[in-house]
Amino acid sequence: MAKTTGAAKLSAQPIVRQMQLADIPAVYTIETASFATPWTIDIFEREITENTFANYFVIENEGVIAGYCGMWLVIDEAQITNIAILPNYRGKKLGEKLFAHVMEQAILAGAYRLSLEVRVSNLPAQHLYRKFGLVPGGIRKNYYTDNQEDAIVMWVNL
Repeated sequence: MAKTTGAAKLSAQPIVRQMQLADIPAVYTIETASFATPWTIDIFEREITENTFANYFVIENEGVIAGYCGMWLVIDEAQITNIAILPNYRGKKLGEKLFAHVMEQAILAGAYRLSLEVRVSNLPAQHLYRKFGLVPGGIRKNYYTDNQEDAIVMWVNL
């Protein structure tokens, strides 16, 4: 299991691939290091095995799962459920590479729009999403249950 402190070195080509059940322990480590109210292992298992709308991806660096992203595809719309990078891998463009891959998958699947919610305080994430053309479309008041922070709904036509 990867440490969550200190800087991590990247291989020349981190890879993005479909998440497997065997990846869930590593994904759960990322989840708990990233979110105040993390999803449970059971939720990830159900997403992969039971949710026909769900598509989950991991980004791997020299055998270490450094991040993951989930997306639901419903008819022609894609909704990002979550995206996170291990703290010691942040700032190395892995989130950008992962998000680009997920957007590409949405387009290949026929999605015409992609949306997500992001904390109003999460400026680095908002900056990343703006790089990909997402724009604010509204506010979900008290969206986050841990502190009742508002979420910005961001979306882009694909």
